[in-house]
Amino acid sequence: MKNIVLLITILFAISVSAQESKLHWLTDFEMAKKISKDTEKPILMYFTGSDWCAPCIILNEDFFSTPKFEKLAEKLVILKVDIPRKLDVISEDQLKANKKLLAKYNPEKGFPTIVALDYNGKILGNQSSYSASLRDPSRYFSFANMIIDNYYR
Repeated sequence: MKNIVLLITILFAISVSAQESKLHWLTDFEMAKKISKDTEKPILMYFTGSDWCAPCIILNEDFFSTPKFEKLAEKLVILKVDIPRKLDVISEDQLKANKKLLAKYNPEKGFPTIVALDYNGKILGNQSSYSASLRDPSRYFSFANMIIDNYYR
């Protein structure tokens, strides 16, 4: 019985790792802008508190970790801006850079928030908050589709 539980745990961990590895989250804003310009794709900036924000964790499960979002992500440059509370989650330099992005692009400090940008860093739109009890990511999918459909330079 112990071996079966261990096997299931290992398979689950591999499955989760495989899901996460399909998305290429950037953490460098300048790199995201360059890739956006070169590929002519909008930037989708995701503000999260990965180690403390329950709605962020649930939005990750309901939206970002789905095959439907993986398909959308092919048409986006995705940038994760994490503001964790634990000091060992990201580097001190990354946290400093993320806090600058938070001040400029999410001054209300709402979590979770996604902000769509063009390659110059101009805001195209945003979507914030997520109901952990309703667990309905449809407005996030609608927002991402709208940004993709209306992205012109």
